[in-house]
Amino acid sequence: MSCKIHIYLLNDLYSQELADAEHEGNQSIDNIKYEWEDELSISSDVTSVTELTDVIYPLAGMNENDETFQFDIPNMRLFEICSSDAPNVFVGASESIVSSAKFDKTTDSYTIEIFLKDYEPMSNPTPGIYIAAKSFPKELIRL
Repeated sequence: MSCKIHIYLLNDLYSQELADAEHEGNQSIDNIKYEWEDELSISSDVTSVTELTDVIYPLAGMNENDETFQFDIPNMRLFEICSSDAPNVFVGASESIVSSAKFDKTTDSYTIEIFLKDYEPMSNPTPGIYIAAKSFPKELIRL
């Protein structure tokens, strides 16, 4: 099975009432529902998807001096994507910036949708991971 991941940044100024009244329920150029959408796809043999709430995400990598680092980011909502031919993959965001999230399974694919609030600053350090600015490690911020 494959897995499609859709991450949406909600537009806090969007008005469904305006869309209903003036555009037959649809968004318009001056009343958009999402600021942006990020779409990812996993085509390897996905065997399961599990939603995890209020968990720790280990943000790891190398800094500009080729030194490894790892910071545990608390309060994350993650989806663990398991496949038979690749390491497990995680996608998700800090609980404080998630408006809603869900996943669906059909006979041939999984679909994950994550809707993010647009009024809190965030960082996207790796594809599919969104961390609230207040939770991002200060040691990784360059001034």
